[in-house]
Amino acid sequence: AQARGIPDRICQLFGSGSSERRLMLRELCIRGWAQSTYAHPKARAVLAYVKKLTLRGDLIQANVFPLAFTSKKGQKTKVADEKVFIRWRVEEVENPCSGTWQDSGLIQSWQDFDRASNPVNGICMVTGRPGRIAKKHARFVRYPGDGGKLISTNDTDGYTFRGRFTDGKDDYGKQAYAVGFDATQKAHNALRWLISRQGYRNDFQAIVSWAVSGAPLPDPIKNSFDLLGIDGSDIQASTAFASTDQHFALRLKKAIAGYGAKLDPKEDVVVMSLDSATPGRMAISFYRELKSSDFLARVETWHTRYAWYQNYGKETRFVGAPAPPDIAEAAFGRRLDEKLRNATVERLLPCIIDGWNVPLDLVQSVIRRATNRVGLGHWEWEKVLGIACALFKGYHTERNYQMSLEPERKSRDYLYGRLLAIADSIESYALSVTDEGKRRETTAGRLMQRFADRPFSTWRSIELALKPYEARMLAGSDKSVAVLAKRRRLLDDVMSALDDLGERISDAPLSGEFLLAYHSQRKDFWPSTDVDKNTAVSESSADTTNQSNHRI
Repeated sequence: AQARGIPDRICQLFGSGSSERRLMLRELCIRGWAQSTYAHPKARAVLAYVKKLTLRGDLIQANVFPLAFTSKKGQKTKVADEKVFIRWRVEEVENPCSGTWQDSGLIQSWQDFDRASNPVNGICMVTGRPGRIAKKHARFVRYPGDGGKLISTNDTDGYTFRGRFTDGKDDYGKQAYAVGFDATQKAHNALRWLISRQGYRNDFQAIVSWAVSGAPLPDPIKNSFDLLGIDGSDIQASTAFASTDQHFALRLKKAIAGYGAKLDPKEDVVVMSLDSATPGRMAISFYRELKSSDFLARVETWHTRYAWYQNYGKETRFVGAPAPPDIAEAAFGRRLDEKLRNATVERLLPCIIDGWNVPLDLVQSVIRRATNRVGLGHWEWEKVLGIACALFKGYHTERNYQMSLEPERKSRDYLYGRLLAIADSIESYALSVTDEGKRRETTAGRLMQRFADRPFSTWRSIELALKPYEARMLAGSDKSVAVLAKRRRLLDDVMSALDDLGERISDAPLSGEFLLAYHSQRKDFWPSTDVDKNTAVSESSADTTNQSNHRI
């Protein structure tokens, strides 16, 4: 240690290694502060304690070292001692504030000392005013320990601007830019506070939106349930509206109007996304400035355009638009790479803020996964199905799809989707009266992907597989006979409509429209009025015993 010019006391604190030089500089900095005219009693107390050379031993004795953290996957990782950030508390008489990071007097003392120690002045290119120029810029913007910087300096040793400027290292690279110390501190600290308070963060990606006045804004990254608290039970319980679309749109409009009442229509709103390819470099990957009226209108358009019945599990069922992270998961699976998730979320940001269409490849990817029912768990498939319907409906706005069954829609794909739902309903009901329904999927569910690729030939297999279950229902109770008769009449009506189409015998693949019809027809079987209360109870019981979770 002495050969490298590092005092022995630093090595005694944390051992020898590449970090001792930084520790020495920190001690010298504290010593200079404590011995200056800007000294503070707490700074002197910390310096006196460090000089005792007992810091490491005290931390070990207190069972703080060795320090480890647990990742999301449950893996424990030991943190190197020299990378641990230590905060100090100093007890003083008649001073209830012991935290050094909370003491305003200590903070002001450090600011005065730092200003006197770095008196380089110049023109701040942010404010256009003369003042103290920042030599270095803040880190830890997105989360504690974040090493990425938005503004890099010409450090002359690593990332240098070679061949571009003629100023030396003592000039702080002022030919490249000059940002005032106060400006960079205010900007970075404000951004750090906004992200921690109201931002979305995943891995290295952080997305935040704010109004200049500080008024609350709807989070563009949230789904409708988290954003507005709109759920399907409220909508189904209402009989004052002609359709689910109208009820949802009205509730959404009222919620957005609540935000608008606190904002001036001409007030500026900023939406920003930060990301980094490496730990040390950070960039603004998305940035928009727009008026609050435009921002609220586009958020409302997103949640209206891509609204559909969503089923995220037993406790989370709602009507509305899915969140971008959920769309990424639905398109690429639950085990997708974090970089792919972040890239997908970033691709969806312009769809929300600028009103673009969702990329077609994402729509098709979600639809393909929704048709692969056998390859997904029950709740995962329910979630993917709702997201697929929402994206297809929103992508084809010219077709004016509704969030309810449309018997008047006679397209080939829509009718085939209804057929699949009816067949699934018949077999589900027959299986629900026995334990067999708990052990296996219906024929329609197993053949859904094949049905999407070759509907005409696959339907023949599904229809033949229904015969034993129809016989079982005919031999059952009067209720099962009545249910079968109702389903058969509906099946005949749909088949008759298909017969009127010349393309019925075509085996061309189905588009995502068949998923809309499948979901809408299945939902149409759900009882929602008091008249069907008894039926709802019995069929809900059958629904819980059947893994396909279909209400007949």
